[in-house]
Amino acid sequence: MKSGKLITGIVVGAAVGALVGILFAPDKGKETRGKISKKGNDLKGSAKDKINELVESLTNHYDNLKGKAETKFDEAKEKYKSTKEEVKNSVS
Repeated sequence: MKSGKLITGIVVGAAVGALVGILFAPDKGKETRGKISKKGNDLKGSAKDKINELVESLTNHYDNLKGKAETKFDEAKEKYKSTKEEVKNSVS
């Protein structure tokens, strides 16, 4: 969760900084709007990249945990079967 908030903070901070810098620049309105549009597109692409990295990281973490859980489940199942056989043999 902390990395998601960090990424959001960085993107928002960069957007605000870029917007303030462009708005205070001594350019004509058309040029300023063009710069804002370009910067917005750049930030959108950057945000998408960061989100994709986060999703990939979370997916890898999930797959890793899922594999470990499946392994533990299989081990527990085998332990159950062997214990069941031991109990069955000791009762007989």
